[in-house]
Amino acid sequence: MPQEFLLNLEFSLSLSETHNHQMTKEEQTVMHKQFTKENLFWTREPENYSITDSLITIQTDPKTDLWQRTYYGFRNDNAPVLQMKTDEKFFTFTVKTSFNSSVLFDQCGIAIYLDSENWAKASIEYENEQISRLGSVVTNDGFSDWATGDIPTSIREMWYRLSRRESDFYIETSTDGVNFHQMRVFHLTHGGGEISFGIYAASPGDHSFTACFSDMYVGECLWEAWNAE
Repeated sequence: MPQEFLLNLEFSLSLSETHNHQMTKEEQTVMHKQFTKENLFWTREPENYSITDSLITIQTDPKTDLWQRTYYGFRNDNAPVLQMKTDEKFFTFTVKTSFNSSVLFDQCGIAIYLDSENWAKASIEYENEQISRLGSVVTNDGFSDWATGDIPTSIREMWYRLSRRESDFYIETSTDGVNFHQMRVFHLTHGGGEISFGIYAASPGDHSFTACFSDMYVGECLWEAWNAE
């Protein structure tokens, strides 16, 4: 039996055992399409990259970014985003990022990119040799916000877990791929139908770095429905 199949099977079983919870009938019937090469498409294909089903590498293009209007006044919409489409209302996407960023605002992470004025991203943005910003940006109808927290720049790997419940979304992060912590709950005004989600990397400065993405998995929604009781 192929080793890759065994690894995927073990990972699926591990997720099922670790995150066993009561699902709705709709959630239980979904067979999740995976984040693999044949399912992916580019919004702004970068010059240098490689894609396999187990590892994606992006060499960022200089002066690329995603931002819309708020506070700074400018609009940047030229970062490459690699995504897959889905109309599944409930799922969780997990990915590991590794990177060698070294210039202000270098960033890589996850994204939901619907169009230039409706999207979300979560990443680590390089600040200086001491600290970087672990944060997220949500853009609805052409206006971005930005929420961050400081982390040591010595952190060079981060796992992200993106969960969807219809037009609401939940992002978690982890430094070891096991223990995840809440980053953000948010809503996308136009995120209730078919969406696109995946990964991105950008260098707003005149610079380039290498971002690597691995351990990609799409599965049952691990973000449970709210119960006030």
